[in-house]
Amino acid sequence: PLRDVVFNTLRKAILTGELKPGERLMEIHLANRLGVSRTPIREAIRKLELEGLVIMIPRRGAEVAQITEKSLKDVLEVRRALDALCAELACDRISDEEKERLRQACNAFDHATVTGDATTIAAADVAFHDIIVQATGNARLIQLINNLSEQMYRYRFEYIKDESGHDNLVNEHRMIYESIIEQDKARAAEAARLHIDNQEKSVIRQIRLEQEHVVKKRRS
Repeated sequence: PLRDVVFNTLRKAILTGELKPGERLMEIHLANRLGVSRTPIREAIRKLELEGLVIMIPRRGAEVAQITEKSLKDVLEVRRALDALCAELACDRISDEEKERLRQACNAFDHATVTGDATTIAAADVAFHDIIVQATGNARLIQLINNLSEQMYRYRFEYIKDESGHDNLVNEHRMIYESIIEQDKARAAEAARLHIDNQEKSVIRQIRLEQEHVVKKRRS
C-alpha cells in the first residue's frame, strides 16, 4: 500500500540521518517530494510518532525526535540486559549451522567496515546480532528485541558513523563470537555488555559535540 511505502521511506530517512533531529516535517513539502497526496504523509507521520521517531510540537507541527542522552540510555539500558541474556542462552542453544552463519557474519562485518559505507556496515551489524538472538530459541525474548530494533538502529547508525570506532567494533564482535563458540557464558555476557557500553559512550560524545556546535552557531 502507498501509505506503507511512504512510511518506510520517511522512517529510513530518519534512521539514516537524511532527515535530521529537530527537522520539521512539512506535509506539503514531503507530499511534493514523494509525489503523493498529503493523506499518506499524515498517516506515516502518525505511525512515526507512535514509534518515537517523530514528536508533535504545539503550533509547529511534526518534527524529527531529537536523540537525547536520556532516550539513548533508556533504550540501551534495556538492550544491554537483553543482549547479555541472548549471548548466555546462545552459548547453550546455538546449532552448528548457526555457528557457521555467525562466523560468516563476523567476517562479513569486518569486510563491511572496509567499505566505509554506514548503511552497509549497519546492515552487517544487524545481521550478526540477529543470528545470536534467533539462536536463543526464545520467542518472547526475540519479540522484545524486535520491539527495540527501530530505536536501536538509529543509535547504531550514529555509532557507526564514527569511523574511529570501527576497529573496536570488529574486535568486540570477534570477542562475542569466540565466547559463544567456546560456550563461555560469563565472557559472552560481559562482551555483549561491553559492546553496548562503548556504543553508549560514543553516541553521548557525538550528542554533546552536536550540542556544542549548535550553541556556537547560535552565538555567531
